[in-house]
Amino acid sequence: MPVHRARAPAGAFTLVELLVVLALIGVLAGLLLPALSRARARAAGVVCLHQVRQLTLAWNLYATEAQDRLVYNLGLDRRQPRRLVDPNLNWVNNVMTWELDPGNTNAAFINVSPLGPYLGHSRGVFRCPSDRVLSEVQREAGWRHRVRSVSMNAMVGDAGPNVRGAENVLNPGYQQFLTLAAIPSPDHIFVLLDEHPDSIGDGYFLNRSDDAEWLHLPASYHNGAGNLAFADGHAEGHRWRFALTQPPNRPDVAALPLPVPSAQADDLAWIIDRTSVEVQ
Repeated sequence: MPVHRARAPAGAFTLVELLVVLALIGVLAGLLLPALSRARARAAGVVCLHQVRQLTLAWNLYATEAQDRLVYNLGLDRRQPRRLVDPNLNWVNNVMTWELDPGNTNAAFINVSPLGPYLGHSRGVFRCPSDRVLSEVQREAGWRHRVRSVSMNAMVGDAGPNVRGAENVLNPGYQQFLTLAAIPSPDHIFVLLDEHPDSIGDGYFLNRSDDAEWLHLPASYHNGAGNLAFADGHAEGHRWRFALTQPPNRPDVAALPLPVPSAQADDLAWIIDRTSVEVQ
């Protein structure tokens, strides 16, 4: 009698064909996932760029209605007599830490911030969507993220007791801009930027023009780039050149102040050049 071999039903996959298809899916996933991750990072970068632009627009509107005076920009976590200026007059009044301090999550600062009315009291614009960095103790407490990623150029705005004449005592020889009109090149002086999560503190971004070290570090959430907004209202992303400027986005990695070798000074020089001008 002839032997009849069982056939696979018409249109069905054999085991070998199924394994080949699964292998191809795995290869395609391996190729696509990094591209999707980069696309997601680019999208978050665009959102972040839009947010720092919104903040700078609010900063400009405030000055326009305050007879050209810029909003207070105080170093809240430095040893200074805080009683001289009410912290609630500051553009933000919270200090970021890696502990469970309420300033890390309490968005009530937007209700008292002088910029709040120009932002519809929206708190979301103060945090880059890529910033989900938390300490272990914060994760264990169930936190999803901290409340702010953005800092202000320390040389822009009334720095209270740090101002002596036309300069800031923490950056001597360089001009403290107290009004919009005082900024000689608004398209060149930055107002706001993403700051590294291990550096951000009080949102008072300062680097001395006469020191070869980072006191505060910019963020690099967006494929090695950070976003900055300038006094004329435009915003741009800037890619940092050196790994020294881009420590991992984790707690306790920045080791500030961070000395900068001359061979890796371009990133720091780029920031300092856009921070202020020499007092004439």
